[in-house]
Amino acid sequence: MFDILLRGGEILDGTGAPAYRADLGIKDGRVAAIGIALGDAAETLDATGQIIAPGFIDIHTHSDFVLLVDGRADSQVCQGVTLEVIGQCGFSCAPFTGEMSPSQLIGFHDAGVEVSWRSFGDYLERLDAQSLGVNVAAMVGHGAIRQAIKCDAVTPTTADEMKAMTRLAEQAFEAGAIGFSTGLEYFPGTIAPMEEVVELCGVCARHNRLYATHVRNRDVHYDLGFTEAVATARQSGARLQISHIQPKYGAPKRAMAHTLELLHRARREDVDVAFDIIPHDWSHTSVVSSLPAWAREGGPVRLLERLRDPALREAMKHNPRPMWRLVAERRWDEIRLLRAEANHDLVGMSFAEIGRRRNTDPMDAVLELLEAEGEALNNLAWTSRGFDDADVRLCLEQAECAVMSDTKALSPHGPLADTIGSLSGYGWVARLLGHYVREERVLSLPEAVRRITALPADRLGLRDRGRLRAGAVADITVFDPAQVRDLSSIREPRRHPEGFTHVLLGGVPTLRDGQRTRANPGRVIRAGT
Repeated sequence: MFDILLRGGEILDGTGAPAYRADLGIKDGRVAAIGIALGDAAETLDATGQIIAPGFIDIHTHSDFVLLVDGRADSQVCQGVTLEVIGQCGFSCAPFTGEMSPSQLIGFHDAGVEVSWRSFGDYLERLDAQSLGVNVAAMVGHGAIRQAIKCDAVTPTTADEMKAMTRLAEQAFEAGAIGFSTGLEYFPGTIAPMEEVVELCGVCARHNRLYATHVRNRDVHYDLGFTEAVATARQSGARLQISHIQPKYGAPKRAMAHTLELLHRARREDVDVAFDIIPHDWSHTSVVSSLPAWAREGGPVRLLERLRDPALREAMKHNPRPMWRLVAERRWDEIRLLRAEANHDLVGMSFAEIGRRRNTDPMDAVLELLEAEGEALNNLAWTSRGFDDADVRLCLEQAECAVMSDTKALSPHGPLADTIGSLSGYGWVARLLGHYVREERVLSLPEAVRRITALPADRLGLRDRGRLRAGAVADITVFDPAQVRDLSSIREPRRHPEGFTHVLLGGVPTLRDGQRTRANPGRVIRAGT
């Protein structure tokens, strides 16, 4: 007898093969059989007229801290996600020396979480003790490693410091880090020389882990940013995953096509490179990332001190190379406030509107909002339509393109109820399957499922996930492809999508008949397990 039987559905096994009619039986947390008339089960879930697929893998998220605040991850579970990969863009919650403020940790939320861990292994153990609605694999971030050794110093890295950083990377991989990430458009990645990154990527390569990079530039100098990523992988021997590859506002029209040509050539020269995208033309980032690097040295406390100095405050307004060209060009009508704790009533407004409301220049309003957040100013975020939908479509046509959220696992209830990760947070899967597959026919349903199952599983080296076959872990999603729809918007970003019926995590239902259960059986997935 099976523990659970999914009856009446169409199987999409994750490989990109066409769907076929079959039932699926689960025993002891694994797929026991796939076929017709399988027999009895303790529980039967109806999948009639729906797709039975592997649980979806979000290869790029920033849930590192919020999962410790509330591990239910409802925003992910309710759209079929069973595994997410944190520690991206150079940011991870460990290693952490304690010399910096916990408020500097990615996604910090002042909810009483005791930051007692120091090593990467300590952090994974702390996360594993949490009640989790999804499984979690973690990358170790370059920024966390660098800051553990140098805090927020902008001085060149010495030979001894480099050795210490290498040791921390080794320890993280030995503890189970699934990969290594950089955020070269963010502090402190912005000031890290290529040689430093190559050396740490060499450690990643020796452990056969994946190197994921947020490249140094994706607008005016996009070709330099992507070329650096390829050169780093070539020199170090690391397998390369380029995160959210689509160029930003300010890049020339042919930037995406040129970048793909560059990667195709790199593959011909034996560089193992693939990439992922956000299935949305809205982009988002932290507001503080548009300040000059010197303003960030010393962390939030020093930045707040500088904001109170009129001369330094004025100097911050004239950064010649902000992260977004929209800021440099003062396109304030096109930039909207996405997340703010101290000024929550302004969320969703453009900075042109905020400036008018406050009777001040929008850039002055930016600095005012940062100061109002206090030591949690790293969480202040904005959003814009900074991506070109034509670039998203072009990427989706490439077989090596995975799809991800670049957001945080949240819940519309509880301590994270008012938190927004991004506009794709509650509906990225639904947008892929509903908009780009059913409505726009950019790619087929079997292929779209492969992009969020077998493809990311293979990139991460996960052998028992991403495909439906006998013996695989029973991470499973059941959905109606005709009904899947993203309901979130900039005005209502926290709405769950339609069309998802059942989700099972290791054979345990976390979504049953469209309703979230109380089960949270997720665990940390360490490399090699």
